[in-house]
Amino acid sequence: MILAQLSDPHIGATWAGDGSVDGVAAAVESVRAIRPRPDAVVVTGDLADRASDEEYKQLRELLSPLEVPFYVLPGNHDDRRALSRHFGVPGSDGEPSQYSVDLGPLRLVVLDTTIPGEDAGALDSERLDWLDNELTAAPEQLTLIAMHHPPLLTGIPVCDAMGLAPSDRLALGAVIERHPQVRRLVGGHFHLAITAELAGRTVLTAPSTYTQFRLDFTSDEIEPAADPAGFVLHAVVDGELVSHFRPVQP
Repeated sequence: MILAQLSDPHIGATWAGDGSVDGVAAAVESVRAIRPRPDAVVVTGDLADRASDEEYKQLRELLSPLEVPFYVLPGNHDDRRALSRHFGVPGSDGEPSQYSVDLGPLRLVVLDTTIPGEDAGALDSERLDWLDNELTAAPEQLTLIAMHHPPLLTGIPVCDAMGLAPSDRLALGAVIERHPQVRRLVGGHFHLAITAELAGRTVLTAPSTYTQFRLDFTSDEIEPAADPAGFVLHAVVDGELVSHFRPVQP
């Protein structure tokens, strides 16, 4: 079973050039070229740059050639209500967009880390209680948790300032420790490929399909880099979960 992860398409963005649409189109073709073709796709936030209906409609059209189910979650650029209207996910009343999907050998649990109107993320007690209950409901099923703000420190000042607070990461780690079926926590937001650990589980961030951030451990400002776009493939192999970072083929 293969789950592809795309992230941060920022449809409609111009702040790093006008390649957001071409980036998604190329990423979709790169996913379609994988053999065997992935069984499903998750897009880990910042689907649209200004959260307009037109941007979400355009993204749906761009993703349609995948011909497999795709699942979305909000990033700090997204609007929960608009996301619900266009993709049928929770959030129609502005509540956190959180849900689970049974993908056979793998369970996908979507966790909303967004604060409407803010770049940084948060995990309050209600969202963590929801996650705890959701994981308790399927203790034997191999699980991947997807969110926009990954629970890790990058060492890059500008990124860490708009991530999850240390207390929220610790609280999430306490939940994860109670659920050994969770093997991977994945996110986006930082436009870089990064791996770390939380409660002994691997945390990773996917590159953006739009533009990458420059790796600078002294920077207080976001700077686009010329690095190639990418995506991640999460494969269940003999009951284990392995993740592959792949470049988008132009």
